[in-house]
Order: sequence, then structure tokens, then C-alpha cells
Amino acid sequence: MSTYFDYFMIPLQFIIVFFTIYYFTISWFGLFGKRRETKIYDEQKTFAMIVCAHNEEKVVGQLIENLHLLNYSSDLYDIYVVADNCNDGTAKISRNAGAIVYERFNDVEKGKGYAMDWIFNKLFALDKQYDAVCIFDADNLVHPNFLKEMNSRLCQGERLIQGYLDSKNPNDTWISGVFSISFWIVNHVWHLAKYNIGLTSCLGGTGMCIDTEILKRHGWGATCLTEDMEFTMKALLEGIPTTWAHDAIIYDEKPLTFKAAWNQRKRWAQGHFDVANRYIPKMLYKGIKERNIVILDGIVNLFQPYFLLLSTFFVLSTYVYMFIPFYTNVLFAILPVQVWTLVGVGQYIFPVVVLWKIKASSKSWYYLLFYPFFIYTWVPITILGFIHRNDHVWSHTAHTRSIAFDDVLIPENAELGPKQVMFQKGVK
Repeated sequence: MSTYFDYFMIPLQFIIVFFTIYYFTISWFGLFGKRRETKIYDEQKTFAMIVCAHNEEKVVGQLIENLHLLNYSSDLYDIYVVADNCNDGTAKISRNAGAIVYERFNDVEKGKGYAMDWIFNKLFALDKQYDAVCIFDADNLVHPNFLKEMNSRLCQGERLIQGYLDSKNPNDTWISGVFSISFWIVNHVWHLAKYNIGLTSCLGGTGMCIDTEILKRHGWGATCLTEDMEFTMKALLEGIPTTWAHDAIIYDEKPLTFKAAWNQRKRWAQGHFDVANRYIPKMLYKGIKERNIVILDGIVNLFQPYFLLLSTFFVLSTYVYMFIPFYTNVLFAILPVQVWTLVGVGQYIFPVVVLWKIKASSKSWYYLLFYPFFIYTWVPITILGFIHRNDHVWSHTAHTRSIAFDDVLIPENAELGPKQVMFQKGVK
């Protein structure tokens, strides 16, 4: 009876083993700090700071005020706001705060990806040109040294850079709390870990820095629900990896309610499947042809939601197996039980280590109790994302948490996430 099922179940178990060992091994490289790097703080590069905003009158003013106070020469960067299909006071507030505002209205091509493509073309037609563009969401706040860090990376030849995605409201609700914890963990056991060993990171939608020559040569063209991941893979196919700037910190507003978090993650899952379906075949061909481990590693990134579906199916199968052994269990033949025990313990150790390293607040430690539930909700969300993977209707996440940048809890230095110290304004 088990013979026929084994054609599927045995390869599935090898996939489970590969991804389990891959994730577990990679994670260790992000727990002990970042690799040594040279800082170049001579202000050489010019920047266009782009804020994509759709009906963001409640938060956009605080971000623009924040950007005006970065520790970088004001004549080397300008702030642009794309008021995208707005019917509120976003454009007016942005102008009054000192931003250069472009208003865009398009009932067909909706979404951040289209807005970015549009504003890039506007910028490239200007007489004034910039060395790089930095993209932010309207609900963000930015560390004063953000441009210093990005300038340093660009001066050292990096061309596609993602900043550290922190949280500006980790203590608001248990949802924003566990959402913040998930970002802190991913920042370390995924982004920093991969940067430390020379693999590609992935753009995160905000806090991104892109060399304008890349955009001029290859175009943006990323307009799906996860335009950041789409452009990451597009650039990777051109031989341009995404690097991780651990000290270039952005504070993002996390959802306050379970419904908002659910909808946002479902959109991410839809976009992830969309990008994976379009890019995995091309990347697999090029990665094997060129024997390029960085491109092949990008495929592992794209395959994540599929792995979650497969591993969930396998877990459910193990419950059936207890009553009806319908397949051959080879997991313990591939890896001894001691390894599986180490992996099982490790998945609980990693979050604890990360929160300890960032000196998280007592409230974050309390929210850690809810973190496993938050992680398991990814299963139904991913299933829905797969079902609706061809649905490209963009949905807006409302932002209401109006926080000035000097009210954000930030690290004492640029090493890691929030501590109980006040954000001090940068002085030029």
C-alpha cells in the first residue's frame, strides 16, 4: 500500500530535510553580530527621498519633518512625495512640510509599484539628477544616520541596499507586538545572516536604496502586489544582489488589529506566489547554467510559501501515519533524532536570543508568548494566498499611528532594535 504514496512522500521528506537544515544553519550566522565593515562617512552621494502615499494625511507630515532632520547635508538630498490617487489632504500637508509633491491619478494602474515606476520616470526627466533613490512608506520614521549609512555602502560599490526594518509601535497592541518580533527575528536570522555569508537579501518595500543607474538601465517594471520582491529577483537575474544595511534603520508602523495583519500578510502571500511562479524557472535555468549559488539561493527565498504548504501537509500526514502507516518514514534515516531535537529546540532559542540582543522591552517579552500563534496563522494565510495568487487587486493598509520621530524608542547605537531610550533629533 505504501509503495504508491512513497513516490510523493519520500521526495517530500527530502525537501523537508533540505529546507529545515538550510534555515537552521543560515540562522546561526545572524545571531553573533554583523561582519566587519568599513564606514565611509565623507558625504559624496546625492539622494532622491521618495515617499509613496495614498491617503496618508495622518502620518506623512511626521515623516517629512523627520527626513528634513537627517544627519546629512541638505543640499545633497531632496524629498519627493507621490500623492497617489489621494482624495484627502496628503498633497497639501506634504507641500506645507517642505516636500516636492507629484500628484498621480490613475483608476486602472493602482498600487505602489505603478506609482514608483511613474515617479522614477519623472525624476529621470529632470535637469537635476541623483546618484540614488531611497523609498519609504508614509507611515515610516527614519534614523538620523540613515543616509550616512547608505552613502557609505554606495561608496563601496553596493547598488541595491535594504535597510534595517524596525518598528515604531511595538507596544501598542499584542498584534503590533508580535508583528514587531517577527520583523526583528527575520532581520537577524535571515537578512543579516545571509549578508554575513555573502548571499543576497531581499528588498522590504521601504527603507530601500537603489543606485539610479540600475533603474535607468533596467527599468523598474515591478508592479505586482509585492513589487519589492519582484524587483529583487529581476535585479538578481541581472547579477545585482541585494545587500543588507544593518545600521540604516527605518521604523515602520505595524498593524494594530488581527484583521489588518491578516489582510496585509495575505497580500504578501499572493504576491510571493505570483513572483515565484514567474521567476523560479528563469532563475533555476540561469543559476544552474552559471553555477551561481547566489541566484540559486534566491530560489530558496521564492520557494518559502510552497515549503510552508508542503510541510503543513506532511505534519498532517504524520497524524494519519500514527493510525495508518501509508508511507515509508525516512526522516530519521536521513538525520538522527539528535539533530531533529536540536532543530526543535533551536526554533525556540532563536527568538529569545534576538530579543535579548536588542534589549527588548518587558512588554515585548510578554508578547513573545503569543508569537507561536502568530506564526501558525501563516498556514491559512498562505493557503488563501495560493488560491488567490492570480488576483492582482491592490489593497491599501490604513495608517493611523501619528508619532513624531523623537517619541520612538530606538537603540542606544546602530547595533539593534528598540531600547528604553529616547530618539534624539539629528543636528546638521
